[in-house]
Formats: sequence, structure tokens, C-alpha cells
Amino acid sequence: MSLHTLPPADLRLTLNPAELGFADTSELAELALPWIGQQRAEAAARFGLGLEQPGYNLLVLGEIGSGRSTLLTQLMHELAASRAVPPDLCFLHNFDTPERPMALRLPAGQGRELRQGMAELAKRLREDIPRRLAEPFVKSECERLEAAAKADEDRAYAALAAFAEARRFGLLREQGNLVFTQLDAHGKPMTAEAAMGLSPEQHAEMASAESALRMQIAAFLDTVHRNERTLEEALVALRRRLITPLLEDALEHIRKPLRKQIKDGRKLGRYLEQVQAHVLENLDLFHHHADEDDGSRAAALTELLARLRVNVAVDNHELSGAPVLVVDNPVHRVLFGSIEYELRNDVLVSDFARIRAGSLLRAHGGFLMLHLCDLLSDPQVWESLRRFVRSGRLQVEEPGLAAAPLAAVSLQPEAVDVDVKLVLVASVEEYYALQDGDPELARRFGCKVDFAESFEANAETRHASAILVAQTCRRLGLPPANAAAVAALIEETHRDAEDQLRQSARFARTEALLVEAAALARARQSRLVEAEDVWAARAAARHRHDYPEQRLQEAIRDGERVLVLQGERVGQLNGLTVIDLGDHAFGLPVRVSARSHAGEDGLLNIEREVELSGPIHDKGVLILQSYLTALFAHLAPLALNASLVFEQEYQGVEGDSASGAELCALLSAISGVPLRQGIAVTGALNQHGELLPVGGINEKIEGYFRTCQQAGLDGQQGVLIPSRNRRHLMLSPEVTAAVAAGRFQIYAADCVADVLGLLSPLPVGADCCGSPGPQGYPPGTLLGQAQRQLQAYRRACGVPEHGPRPDRGLRGLHPRAQPLRKRKTNRPG
Repeated sequence: MSLHTLPPADLRLTLNPAELGFADTSELAELALPWIGQQRAEAAARFGLGLEQPGYNLLVLGEIGSGRSTLLTQLMHELAASRAVPPDLCFLHNFDTPERPMALRLPAGQGRELRQGMAELAKRLREDIPRRLAEPFVKSECERLEAAAKADEDRAYAALAAFAEARRFGLLREQGNLVFTQLDAHGKPMTAEAAMGLSPEQHAEMASAESALRMQIAAFLDTVHRNERTLEEALVALRRRLITPLLEDALEHIRKPLRKQIKDGRKLGRYLEQVQAHVLENLDLFHHHADEDDGSRAAALTELLARLRVNVAVDNHELSGAPVLVVDNPVHRVLFGSIEYELRNDVLVSDFARIRAGSLLRAHGGFLMLHLCDLLSDPQVWESLRRFVRSGRLQVEEPGLAAAPLAAVSLQPEAVDVDVKLVLVASVEEYYALQDGDPELARRFGCKVDFAESFEANAETRHASAILVAQTCRRLGLPPANAAAVAALIEETHRDAEDQLRQSARFARTEALLVEAAALARARQSRLVEAEDVWAARAAARHRHDYPEQRLQEAIRDGERVLVLQGERVGQLNGLTVIDLGDHAFGLPVRVSARSHAGEDGLLNIEREVELSGPIHDKGVLILQSYLTALFAHLAPLALNASLVFEQEYQGVEGDSASGAELCALLSAISGVPLRQGIAVTGALNQHGELLPVGGINEKIEGYFRTCQQAGLDGQQGVLIPSRNRRHLMLSPEVTAAVAAGRFQIYAADCVADVLGLLSPLPVGADCCGSPGPQGYPPGTLLGQAQRQLQAYRRACGVPEHGPRPDRGLRGLHPRAQPLRKRKTNRPG
């Protein structure tokens, strides 16, 4: 028999604080935070982050609370410190196409230098150009040009007047207009009566003269306009000659500090040339004219100088390495940037100065961490990210502008190349959903960083865990923890992993427990967090969440949920379930009962019939059926009607860990042999009768212990578990103390025969393989009793001892059963 009664030392792992090598965590506070048990993930992360290949990004997998974000952020900062500072990004006015602003990258810090230089240029132009144009030399030169033009015009007018006089016409200038009249023989304006007295030949001569005069007037006006244009061009050329040195000198002061070798050097030179040309073309705005509206001129000048501004969208002058960004709210504006608009005359307008960079632009040359679940919640962000990852280029846009109720003047800034290493944090389920749903994007995340949920424990991992506690205390301002408290916290990681040989990697729970323990230590005015604070914090946290468990335990105490904890009963046994509410999981015993009688319908799984069981539970029942059939194969075909049920269970069951208890209850019902009710059983069954390990083993044992404790421990109660679950035991000190005092027992078995040997007053009648002898199972044994009863069923059904009949076998699943609907899980395993 491979049945063992477990000693208290086997029920939990207890660490010796003295072996940790420190008195309290203040001795460890300066040590670097290690990747505890995550060597595979660390190697992958270092490789992926260090590979400077465009389009090679990282996808980080792991449980929430495993430190995936914290450790990756720490590593990104470490690697970014040794990288070059990326360039600034500026947006400039495009003088050729204003709706398409130019993008310009400058070495870090030179973006603000260019912005300051252009601001000083605008201020200098506003002050110096009007002063230069108002100098006496300029005024006298302008007057000379104007006088020369006036003299040319006067000479042309004198010639025109002489031409008119020779043809007996009078010519007069009046407010810029030319007026001519016909003169009589005395040189006086001809009256209408005199004109009527002229002969036809005289009229014809007058008309011919008037036509010639008009042609001369047109020629004179053309000359005047040509002279005006010549004067204007001469004045413009004069102003340009005067202002060009001023502009060139000012622009040279901007170029000089920016003459380092930069990728966009030609673009910057072309932009400054456009600035010079634009200012020279609009010199009139700097010069006051008496006949102009000074207010409108000043407004136009302000608008012109505003185009000389520099929008430094990304300013890296304060960085000492590559940027590291962690974005927790990746909405479109935050991630891809935006363009701000304002309302003018019922039209939304914007310009280059209103372009705002997003996280992707600010992370150029460095690292950007995102969470996949945040991206998937916004289809527009997800689609934009797919396009960016595919092209490596980004154009800032305002995505909601098309749906705006008002007309808008849209901007299309120049698209820029972005070299950023994306670190996408996801759960395992999200990762494989991405692989199936979007393989093209998944291909762009070629480095998989897989964080383990647990790891093998040793002295090194425990020391690293102590460093984590020390770092947490320093970061959160908590009092240091002594060695005993750290040992208690490490023991909790084993409990979380359900393994004495492995620790859980979900250190967020450790941090939360430490914070609560520190609060209790401060409440008792202690300078150190001690083990008693850890245990008290754990008990308090459990008490905050265990109200549903308390109500169910009270229902057992008050007899509402029927459970027998003493004596023996036929066809019933206490099984163990785990109820997982998300924030709290606890064990709860449930009565498994079986009935049998003669018939031909086989085994009925009542939970399956009413759709209260899941597929894994149904699989366990089918395996039970297979083993039962094998036990009594020498009696085949069996004439049996049997049923199994979890009593008073209405929320659904899932898991196969109760299949061992179900088989025991069923054999008890068939044989009529009673089973001990003080021993609860958990363990999954395989087709050879071996017990397989199950989950939630600690919650199951502690749940049954609390049930027995409130009813009164008598020393005969206990739990039987699979031997393969021994390493998973991390029971509470309360249970361990009860076992040490002999008031509660924990048994471990390898196969169902060992279970029956403990529960039944009769010997089992077979070993774990369940092979009968030549005469079947011996009388006076449990299997012998069951064999005799099955033979009686055959006779009751009129089946010959060895005669054939239609073989219905043991019914497993009802043909009308539908797949289990989702509901709150109450799982045996």
C-alpha cells in the first residue's frame, strides 16, 4: 500500500531567516534590482533592445504583476543611457505651399537655437528695416529717382501739349486725368454754335485731328505707366540693395552656430533662402506710406513675421541619452500627435505652429512601451499603428477633422521617418490572438520576451527576492523589513505558486502584502516590518475578501448545506471544490453521492444532464467510466443503472479533481460498503486507477479544515490528496499546528485502491491495477461485494451469466446535452 500520513514538516515550506544572510533590508537597499527567475526573458530583452535594426520590435508576455513593465523599463533606461541623443524635430512654414509645413531635424538643442535665432531675426527686421529705409541717403535717393521720373513725365506732357496746340486743341491735367477741348481761330474754347457753323470739310478735319490726339494721349499714358513701373522697380531695387546686406548678416548669425553636419542641412539652407526672398518681396510692409492704412499694414507685417517662427515639436536638449517613453493612455493624439485648430469667421484654421508631436515622434531614436490591450480598445489607433509599423513614417494629422461640423482648412505636414524600438506588453492570450488575427503586424514584433509565471527557488532567487523587498521599501518610503518578515514574504511566493520548490513571479502581490504589513508595523510604532506584521496583513486581507466563504461555511454549520463529518455512510463521500471569485479563492467541501440499481442505462452524470458541468468534468466522468468498466470487464456486459451528483451545487462545476471521490462513492453504492465521512478526498483519476495531481490543493484542505473546526475537530478528520501533490502543499500555520497536535490528518495516496483502503472497513480486494483473480475478486472485500451485487443485477435483468445482449455499456454523456454555458466557476480541480 502506498498510503502515507504526512508529518507537519511536509505540509509547508518554512525558511530559516538566519540563512538569508542579513538582519534587515536596509543592508540591501543599494543593490540593483535583479531579474528574479527571468533569465530567459532578460536574455531575450537585451537581445531585442540591443539590435539596432529598423522594424525589429519586442512583444513582452507575462502575467500581470510579474514585473514585466518595471523590468523592461529599467532595462530600456540602462541601454538608452549609452546611446546618442536623437535630433530635435522642428516644423517650419512652407513659403511655396503653406498647407504643407516642412519638417526639419536638427542636432539636439539646435532646435531651440534656431527658434531663438528666428525670433531675434523677426525682432531685428521689424526695427532695423524701417530705420534703414528712413535714412537721409535713402530719402534723397528716392527723391532723385522720383524727380527724374517727374522730369521725364513733364517732358512727355509738354510734347503732348504742343501736339494738341498745333491741332487747335486745349489740354488740361485735372487730378491725374487729361481733358482736351477744341479751340477756335482766336484760341478760345469753341462754342456749340460755332461748331454748328463749320463746314463738313472742317468737321472731318477736326475729327481727324481729335483721333490723332487721342492716339498721342494713349501713348503718353503708356509712357507714364512705364515710367511709374520703372520708378517702382528702381525704388524696390534700391531698397533691396540696402536691405539685402542686413538680411544676409542676420541670417549668417543663424547659420553660423548650425553649421554642423546634419542630415537636413540642405533643407535648412533652402528654408533660409526662402525667408530672405519672402522678406525682400514684402519690404513695403516695413515702410510707412502716408496714403496707407497703418493698422492694416501693421497687421500684415505681424502676419509676415509670424511665418518666421520655428515650431520645435520635439526638443531633446535636456536628454543625456536616447528617450524612453511609457505610454499608459495611447489615444490617437497622445501617440501620433495632433494639429490644433481655431475658429475664424466660421472656418477652422491652423498653421505650422499648431502642430503637436506625439509619443512616437518624441521617442525617435529610443524606446516606446505600449500595452496591447490599450491599443486594441481603439480601432483607429490600432489601424494607424499598423500603418506606421509597416512604413516607418509618420504624418501628423487630426483624425477627427473630417467629421467636424464646420469647414476647415486642413494641414498636411511633411511625413518624417521615425526610428523607434516598440515594446508591446501583452498577456499570453492577447499574444496568440495577435498571431492569428494579424500575422503581418505580429511579424514586425520579432523578439518575444516571455516572462515566466513561476521559477525554481534557490538561495540566489531568495536573495534576489530580498533585494526586491529592499527596493520596494526604499521606493515607497516604507520601514525596512527584518529577515523573518522577508522569509514570510518569500514563503507567500511559494504559496502563490502552489509549490515548495518554485516561487511565483507575480511580485505585485508581494509588494501589496509588504505595503499592508508596513502599515501595521507603523501602527504599533515599530521601526521594522516583522513576520507577525506579514501574517497579520495576510489575515486582514483574507478577512476583507472572505465574506462569501464565511456565508457558505455558516450554511454548513447551520445545516442548510448537508455535510456529514463523522461516522460512515454508503454511497456518499465528501469531495473538495475550489470557488474562484477573482479576488478571492477558497475551498469548500461538497457531498458527492451515488446510487445504483439493476438496469441497462449505464452511468448517469446528473450535472451533465442539466448542463451544470464543464467539458473537463465530463471528461473525468468518462475516465471513471472507463476504469469501472475495466474493473469488472469479466462481468461484461454490465446490467447497471447508476447516477452521480454533487449535492446542493447549483452554480456549475468544472474540473476532474473529484473523479477519484466519485469513483469511491459509486463503488460504495454498488457494493453497499460504507465509507468514512471524516476524510475528504480530492484527486483526478486516470484510466489505470492512479491519482493525478490537482490544483487549488491548499485552498481545498484549508476549506475542509475550517468546516471541521467549526463543527469540532475529533482527530479522525482529514483530507486525502494525490501523492504527486505533496510538493504543492503550503498550508497555513493553523492547519499545520492542528496536524502536529493530532487533531487533523493529511494523507497522500498513489492510486484509488489506497483511497478505498483508508475509507472502507473492508479490504479493497485488488491492487492499484484492479485485476481480478481467476474467480473474480475475493469475497469479503469491497470489490468482491461490488462484483456480487453486479451479478445480482444481471440476474434481475434476466441477462445470462455469460450470454450476449446488445451492449449499451455505461452511459457517459446524454445525447441532448449542450456545451456548458459560461457561469461562475465552482471547480473541483
